[in-house]
Amino acid sequence: MTLFNSTSTSAEGRRLRFPTTEALELAGASFKPEHLSSILQEGAKGAFFEVHAENYMGDGGPPHRMLEAIRRDFPLSIHGVCMSIGGADELDALHLERFRQVLLRYEPEFVSEHLAWSSHGGNFFNDLLPLPYTSVTLERVCRHIEQVQEAIRRPILLENPSTYVTFRSSTMNETEFLHAVTERTGCGLLLDVNNVFVSATNHGYSPESYLNSFPFGRVGEVHLGGHTRQLDSEGAPLLIDSHNGLVSDEVWALYESILERIGPVATLVEWDSDLPAWSVLWSEVLATQTRLEYVAARELEEVRYAS
Repeated sequence: MTLFNSTSTSAEGRRLRFPTTEALELAGASFKPEHLSSILQEGAKGAFFEVHAENYMGDGGPPHRMLEAIRRDFPLSIHGVCMSIGGADELDALHLERFRQVLLRYEPEFVSEHLAWSSHGGNFFNDLLPLPYTSVTLERVCRHIEQVQEAIRRPILLENPSTYVTFRSSTMNETEFLHAVTERTGCGLLLDVNNVFVSATNHGYSPESYLNSFPFGRVGEVHLGGHTRQLDSEGAPLLIDSHNGLVSDEVWALYESILERIGPVATLVEWDSDLPAWSVLWSEVLATQTRLEYVAARELEEVRYAS
């Protein structure tokens, strides 16, 4: 198998002029190098793929050769995990520039980051940590999002988090916070359905009540994924957003209710550890695509009936 090998060193020189594609109503999957041969040999027709930007911030080597092979045939979503949008420190200028270079190189359909923090005082923590939803946090998050969007010259999608603690200092709930952020910055939202279910279970509220106040008009992409079930020290259910298994029945049901509200939208199945064979992940993508196609067909039939 021969993969394209880019040898240019400048950002502009590395641009491969990929074909223009749209993934607005497609189903997709996390791209893992272990699956490359299967994807290219067995196919993934009509899919898109997502990668973490931080894995492609070097200049060259096998990671880029593999991703270039994927990007030639499929739309791409670039997902950042280390920007620390909610951190108290200013954004790392070097990291932001590297992030921008990855976008220039691969021309993704979607660009996203997390509503979380992961750095403080020059130290980086390998986790996506929760935020108190206050006016001070709102000012900081909006300032950082605007800085990112100015650097990359496009809106980002902000992902709702999975959380395990809440803060007494919060003066608004999460959906109110997301409403305010999107109104002030013009960013979109990446609605992670698994995160909704995980957080709702951990904090003892209804995921449906959360969704009833979610700003669906801002959603540009949806995430699905697996989680791990545990018990906390008091024997209550504790879910971990582990991305290491099949999408649960509860998350599928929530996803179907979301499609009922907003129609088909680009949806990605995340699987980041305990990787299965490509056929297993692809079956989850096909299950997602089936649901998208059902909603799209019903919408078309309603339009025909109305006319």
